[in-house]
This record gives sequence, structure tokens and C-alpha cells, in this order.
Amino acid sequence: MRIYLDNCCFNRPFDNQAQTKIRLEAEAKLHIQDQIVNSAYELVWSYILE
Repeated sequence: MRIYLDNCCFNRPFDNQAQTKIRLEAEAKLHIQDQIVNSAYELVWSYILE
């Protein structure tokens, strides 16, 4: 599966984690990132992210 992560999600783990929604979004982003590292997903990106 190919996954595109929008530019704003890369900073989510560094946002204030006091709000449940933000913490869950950060955890989801980190889980997806682990899956990409383990080759379960393929990361695709646009030139904007470079």
C-alpha cells in the first residue's frame, strides 16, 4: 500500500499532547511511520515535501 503523509502530520508528535485528539493523531502517525520503516507501506511524496 502506498501512503502519502501531508506536510502538517510530520510535526504532530511535537505538538502539545495534552489533548486526546492530538495524542491519538501523533500515535497513529508514529505507527504508520513504523510500518513504512518495516516495509509494510510505501511512502510517496510530492516535490513540496523535499
